[in-house]
Amino acid sequence: MKRSEINGIIREVESWIKTMGFYLPPWAHWSVDQWKSVGDSASEIFDNMLGWDVTDFGRGSYGTFGLTLFTIRNGNLQRDKKPYAEKILIIAEGQGNPMHFHWHKMEDIINRGGGKLIIEVYGSTKDEEFSPDPVTVSIDGIRRTVPAGSKITLQCGESITIPQGLYHRFFAEGGQVLAGEVSMVNDDVTDNRFREKLGRYTEIEEDEQPYRLLCGEYRKFLR
Repeated sequence: MKRSEINGIIREVESWIKTMGFYLPPWAHWSVDQWKSVGDSASEIFDNMLGWDVTDFGRGSYGTFGLTLFTIRNGNLQRDKKPYAEKILIIAEGQGNPMHFHWHKMEDIINRGGGKLIIEVYGSTKDEEFSPDPVTVSIDGIRRTVPAGSKITLQCGESITIPQGLYHRFFAEGGQVLAGEVSMVNDDVTDNRFREKLGRYTEIEEDEQPYRLLCGEYRKFLR
């Protein structure tokens, strides 16, 4: 993706999030120069990869297969023993994302507002393929058993618990969705099992200066 495209996406998302009545921490809106003035006092943000994440999963077609996320808080079990994380995900209508599960992370996905949030789910086998067996999930604390491959609709305010090993992906219907994620510690480097081979982070063509730094590039720009 070009840096100019990423900059434009973040500008649009920042404006849209405000219309949803959701507020990000002040450093979400910092420039590169502001980050440089903070230095290593923000090492928790750098080390735990908090902040903006815009990805096309290496496909080169963000509008149809991509995602924008913002990690608000995240632990690092090797350092501070914080065992939880929180994100928001901005899912545009018509935008897909990869089927995946996590080996270690359990998470709740919440529809915070906008359109309907559709979650497609499959169990996994010992060899990490789709299971044909029905899937039992918890929707706001109420158990529900659905056939493999079901697409579960979450209205605004509803949530689903995604346990370890449950394949899932999400879509928006009836408008862009602001989704929340409350989870165990998030590790996007080692804890994503994509069903197809994909890149988690985007290769960036630097055609202009960053409007906002992404979660994996603080050290690159601030060293």
